[in-house]
Amino acid sequence: MFPSLFISHGSPMLALEPGASGPAFARLAAELPRPKAIVIVSAHWESNELLVNGNPQPETWHDFGGFPAELFAMQYPAPGQPELTRHVMELLAAADLSARIDTRRPFDHGVWVPLSLMYPQADIPIVQVSLPTRMGPALQTRVGHALSVLREEDVLIIGSGSITHNLRELDWHAGPESIEPWALAFRDWMVEKLAANDEEALHDYRRQAPDAVRNHPSDEHLLPLYFARGAGGKFSVAHQGFTMGALGMDIYRFG
Repeated sequence: MFPSLFISHGSPMLALEPGASGPAFARLAAELPRPKAIVIVSAHWESNELLVNGNPQPETWHDFGGFPAELFAMQYPAPGQPELTRHVMELLAAADLSARIDTRRPFDHGVWVPLSLMYPQADIPIVQVSLPTRMGPALQTRVGHALSVLREEDVLIIGSGSITHNLRELDWHAGPESIEPWALAFRDWMVEKLAANDEEALHDYRRQAPDAVRNHPSDEHLLPLYFARGAGGKFSVAHQGFTMGALGMDIYRFG
């Protein structure tokens, strides 16, 4: 059975400057069997309702600005899989989760940037599920749980976000050894609660975790973690690190 994964996808520049995350992504992909398909939730597809991508050939969306032309030239032509989209819809319906298919959605950088480091051939079908951010962690836990059976069907489930994400407090010149104490304390609290499987504390992280709002002024980059946790099994850390002083680059396995 496949695990589910939470991956911190960092800046879009990760695709060109993978740093320590690049070998970690490559190692993780090499350790796993080759998946038949990937189902992914990205922090960059926020929505009001639950949506599932039914686009058979999503375009590579460069949903950012101010980066080098080389990054805008990158393409990740992985196909969609409408058949899997329909299966995902059935699983959500069985869990009393209402959803709708979006047939035009492209791949945002929360999808193609990390997957370009894991599966650079771009030949594994991908189905993306949206992130209804206003409904918080509990919904993502439910969605992940509803889709957990896919792990037995050789489908890799991924939540793509960031364990910390306050862009206004990043030091773009800081080295990997430079870590802000408030970011480290938050990351360590999350790891402790994940290891203890303390769902009540995790769902209430904005009140209980140290400097929660400072680490996540809005929570779209943390919510994919709850999707991955809901879909998976026992927690373990696959990679840890920080970049730019306060941007966590952790990768977690569930199962």
